[in-house]
Amino acid sequence: MHVPVLLQEVINYLQPQPNENFIDATIGEGGHTKAILEHNQPQGLVLGLERDQDLYAKLAPLKKQFSDRLILVNDSYAYLEEIVKQNNFFPIAGVLFDLGMCSWHIDESGRGFTYKKDEPLDMRFDQGEGLTAGDILNNWSVNDLERILRDYGEERYAFRIAQAIKEYRKKNRFVSTSQLVDLLKKTLPRNYDNHRLPFPARTFQALRIAVNDELRNLQKGLEQALKVAAPNARIVVISFHSLEDRIVKNVFRDAQKQNKVKILTKKPERPTPEEIKRNPRSASAKLRAVIKN
Repeated sequence: MHVPVLLQEVINYLQPQPNENFIDATIGEGGHTKAILEHNQPQGLVLGLERDQDLYAKLAPLKKQFSDRLILVNDSYAYLEEIVKQNNFFPIAGVLFDLGMCSWHIDESGRGFTYKKDEPLDMRFDQGEGLTAGDILNNWSVNDLERILRDYGEERYAFRIAQAIKEYRKKNRFVSTSQLVDLLKKTLPRNYDNHRLPFPARTFQALRIAVNDELRNLQKGLEQALKVAAPNARIVVISFHSLEDRIVKNVFRDAQKQNKVKILTKKPERPTPEEIKRNPRSASAKLRAVIKN
């Protein structure tokens, strides 16, 4: 069952009122959107964006439930400004970004997002375009592999892993997640696991970010959200790792310095122990919010 992260905090910061319009830039399985639509009735709208075609198709029941009040677009928030104009979606009282992967991607998609299953090395949110994780492992140079492992995975053994990948592919092609996990197990120190992250986690994160160009798209999406939102609109972002959170924090700080926004969260909101107990995947979530001047 889909459990939206920090749901009450999202509603508290967005403050949806009757007949106001909102954007859910990462609608996923629709949990946050449903809550917003329950608060902005009778005539308030939500424009929901979902990059993944399969996940987008799963939103049909939500669309049926809310009919004309929910506008769905199968595209990335990297093109937010263009999507808003195409749908003549104004004025905008708030924008939400939930940057976490849907549980569906991990549990059901079969695309190699998790190191806990043996699946094809795909990792694309949009399967209609771009390189797969397998393409990167099989074809990228050692220098480029080291760079993404270091920059996107914050992996201390980036060079060692990149060299091991190079040696492995002299005889084999990377096809499945189990091949990568086995290689990492042989390459990394035996005591590498710490209390926070299992040994494959940083490499899988780095590959997923590289495949989907996540950090550059986030920067673009946030800047466009600030541009299209109406005065006094609220922008709320939930991030799940330090790289995302750093971009959000810096974009919001720069906007405040330019007197474009006021930051509402001096420190990010975190899930309560009760929420983490109900939904362990929420543990690393951080929520930051601003209000546009």
